[in-house]
Amino acid sequence: MMTILWMIRHGETAWNAEGRVQGQTDVALSEVGAAQAEAIARALAPSPAAGAPESFAAVYSSDLRRASETASPCARALGLAVRLEPRLRERHYGLFETLTYAEAKVLYPEDYARFKAKEPDYDFRSGESLRAFHERALQCIAEIAARHAGSPVLVFTHGGVLDSVYRHATGRELSARRDFPVPNAALNLIEITAGEWRVLEWADCAHLQVALDDLPD
Repeated sequence: MMTILWMIRHGETAWNAEGRVQGQTDVALSEVGAAQAEAIARALAPSPAAGAPESFAAVYSSDLRRASETASPCARALGLAVRLEPRLRERHYGLFETLTYAEAKVLYPEDYARFKAKEPDYDFRSGESLRAFHERALQCIAEIAARHAGSPVLVFTHGGVLDSVYRHATGRELSARRDFPVPNAALNLIEITAGEWRVLEWADCAHLQVALDDLPD
């Protein structure tokens, strides 16, 4: 059966605007991010004009605040509870977390070079490798799709998770240069049918006044 996942990166945070590495550090939404969360709720409230389905089977979110705070207005408008899922968290960036990318490049030049090269098994010494993160994220998404086969589902998550989903659905290598956007609070539709993943829509920002894509290539 076909399952369509409406996947949304969390709204903007102050750290996003600063170019600061969040990873699994629990950062709240900024005022901009809170406004983006409300805009998502308006866009996905049952309405023929919005193009959204009449109902969703469930609303899932990473348990980090920036994702759950983005999910809350939409879930409330739809009359659904937010199901918190730790496996939807961002990648753990180890020693990079709390630093700006510019600071990380200066303080840890060799580590930064390995990060930029997208080495699949590099784990920031105390964090999570790209390969392990990719497998963790995709397994969680696949389980959600199977659990709600045939029904639309909302999933609020992070830029890294969406990066992995897009690569998997389009056959891109983990180490390939990122040539697609991952904006805050954009709508991304993924169809999963019999284990086959397909991108239906990507980085739809029509409901937003501003959308930041802060992930470095």
